[in-house]
Amino acid sequence: LFMGVETLEEPGILVNMEITVRKIDPQESPQTKSFTRKSLVKSRLTLDIENERLVYTVVPVEPPYEREVHIEDTDYGLDEEGPTVFFAEVDGHLAGRIKMLKWWNQFAYVEDLVVNPEYRGMGIGRTLLECGIQWAHEKDLPGVMLETQDDNVPACTLYQSCGFVLGGFDRNVYRAINPHAKESALYWYLLF
Repeated sequence: LFMGVETLEEPGILVNMEITVRKIDPQESPQTKSFTRKSLVKSRLTLDIENERLVYTVVPVEPPYEREVHIEDTDYGLDEEGPTVFFAEVDGHLAGRIKMLKWWNQFAYVEDLVVNPEYRGMGIGRTLLECGIQWAHEKDLPGVMLETQDDNVPACTLYQSCGFVLGGFDRNVYRAINPHAKESALYWYLLF
């Protein structure tokens, strides 16, 4: 359980909010229907390789478009324990969730990290990700990996600011869902 009070300054407004992160109870639902992944895409990452390392630049998207990724509650990992889920609440309201697994390759895997739109930009995603990283340390795993998309620039920026490095990409992974998909899967790693 993590509790803290964040003070955010908005133009002319000082906001105090209490953020609580707690591990899900075994009888509790992961509350999939309580979260939305709607977002406005205004930019995307363009990949390049320099010195055998993936690098990127952020380029604007014209015209901007809305995207929504539907959230499922599935267990893709091979860990017999199943996922470990943490919820973030702000002043008693559900704000975000992270689902962590021990992946088949022994890395901790962020299966899902979502913050509801009204709570974005308040540090909730960072708080949840730090909780997931701590979970991986406690499990004595060699690091954390995750996947996101090249048109999810806010998430990519968060991962890089937390020390993750871009380790790979796949331009075809979403083609079975949408044959006209133009987004690429990006694989980020934090090695301990």
